Amino acid sequence: MTDRLLPGELRDAPDGRRTARDWIVDVALFLFAAVLGVVLLAETWDEHGTLAAVLDIVAGIVSLAALWVRRSRPVAVAVLTLLLAVFSGLAAGASLVALFNAALRAPRRSLAGIVALSVPPAVVFPLIYPTDDPYATQLIVGTLLTIVVIGWGLFARARRQLILSLRERAERLEAEQRLRVEQAREAERRRIAREMHDVLAHRVSLLSLHAGALEFRPDASPDEIAEAAGVIRATAHAALQDLREVIGVLREGTDGDATEPPQPTLAEVPALVEESRAAGMRVTCRIDVPDGSDLPEALGRTAYRIVQEGLTNARKHAPAAAVDVLVRGGADMVVEVVSRRPVGVGARDALAGTGAGTGLIGLAERVGLAGGRLEHGPDADGDFVLRATLPWT
Repeated sequence: MTDRLLPGELRDAPDGRRTARDWIVDVALFLFAAVLGVVLLAETWDEHGTLAAVLDIVAGIVSLAALWVRRSRPVAVAVLTLLLAVFSGLAAGASLVALFNAALRAPRRSLAGIVALSVPPAVVFPLIYPTDDPYATQLIVGTLLTIVVIGWGLFARARRQLILSLRERAERLEAEQRLRVEQAREAERRRIAREMHDVLAHRVSLLSLHAGALEFRPDASPDEIAEAAGVIRATAHAALQDLREVIGVLREGTDGDATEPPQPTLAEVPALVEESRAAGMRVTCRIDVPDGSDLPEALGRTAYRIVQEGLTNARKHAPAAAVDVLVRGGADMVVEVVSRRPVGVGARDALAGTGAGTGLIGLAERVGLAGGRLEHGPDADGDFVLRATLPWT
C-alpha cells in the first residue's frame, strides 16, 4: 500500500507502471499545462490569422498528448514541446512541464542541449505574437520562469538521487547484517559440532568398551556382570546429562533465561582419568602446574578437552595400549597424551581405527583459537603422541 504513494522510480521493485501518486501528478500537470496554454492562446488570439490559429491549436494538442510519455522519453518530449512552443501559445504550458521533467529525468549530457532549446520560446514567441506588455517585460518573465522551472527540476532530481542512495546504503547494510548473522549461525553450528564430539564421544566410547567386555565374556560371574552393568548405567546417565548440556547450547539465543552449562576445567582431569581406568584402561597421569589458582579458565578448559580427546582416541584406536597423560605448566602449558605401542604390535596396527579424524580437526581449531600449537602422530618408538603447546596468557 505504501508503494502506491511513491513515485514509480522510488518503489522497491519498479515495474514501469504508474502508481496512484503518478496518476495524480500526471493529471494535475496535464491540467496545469492545458490551462496555462489556453490562457496564453487567448491573450494572443487577436494576433493569429486563420492558418496561425490552426497551427497553434494543433501544436498545442500534440504537446499536451506528448506529456503522457514524458516519463519514458524525457528528452524527446522536451525537444518536441520546446520547438512547438516557439510559435504556439497552447504548447507553452506543456513545454514548461516537459522542461521540468527533463531537468528531473534526462541524462546530464542531453540536459545542456535542452536548456539551450528553452531560450528560443522566451525570445521568439513575444516577437511573433506581441501583446500590450513591453517586449523586455515579456522576455524577463519568460526567462525567470524558465530558470525557476529548471532549478526546481534539478532540486527534485538531487533529492530523488539522495533518497535512492540512502535506500541503496540501507539495503547494503541490511545485506551485510544478514551475512553477519549467517556467519554467526555457521560459527555456532561449528561450535555445537565440537561440543557434541568432545562431550559425547568420550562417554559413548566408554559404553562401547564395557558392552564389548560383556559380549566377549559371556562366562563372567554375576557379580562381574552386575558391576559392568552398573558402570554402563552410570556412563549412560552421564552421557544423557552431557547431551542435555549440549541441547542447552543449542537453545542459547532462543530463550532469554537459558544459561550456558558449566564447562570442565583442568581440575576435572583426574576424574576424567579415573573414568578411563574404571573402564579397564591403563592410564598414568601427572599434572605439574604451578600457581594453579591463576590458571585462566579458557586455558584449563582447552587442556581438559585435549586430554579427553586423547583418551577417547586411545580407547577407540588402541584399546590395548597404556596411556600416559602429562600436563606441565611454565612459560607455556604443555598437554601431552601418549598411547604406548604394545609389545609385539606394529605402530600402524596399534593405531588402527575407523575414525574420520574430525575430532583432531576440531581440536586443532580449538587449540589454534587459544593461540597454541597442536602436534599428533607416531614418534620414533611407535608411540602415538598428541601434544599441545598453549600460551599461558
